Amino acid sequence: MCLAIPGRVVDLAPGGATVDFGGVRRTVDLSLVDAEVGDYVYVHAGFAIQVLDRARAEETLRLWREVLEADARERGGVGE
Repeated sequence: MCLAIPGRVVDLAPGGATVDFGGVRRTVDLSLVDAEVGDYVYVHAGFAIQVLDRARAEETLRLWREVLEADARERGGVGE
């Protein structure tokens, strides 16, 4: 099993892209997928492994935010 994080492609470069993960941008290898600027991709270990549609990406991102907010509350951070 692997953990893949969704992000949006914001810029293309030879062999890779800049992907935005909700404000954090990283360079990602696109050699395994056919993605364009504006596409959402799942990223694992620096590689985009799947292109996904916007609705699925937004739902996944919403769920990630819920998990992170719940974790922050448990640790006494956000939402207290």
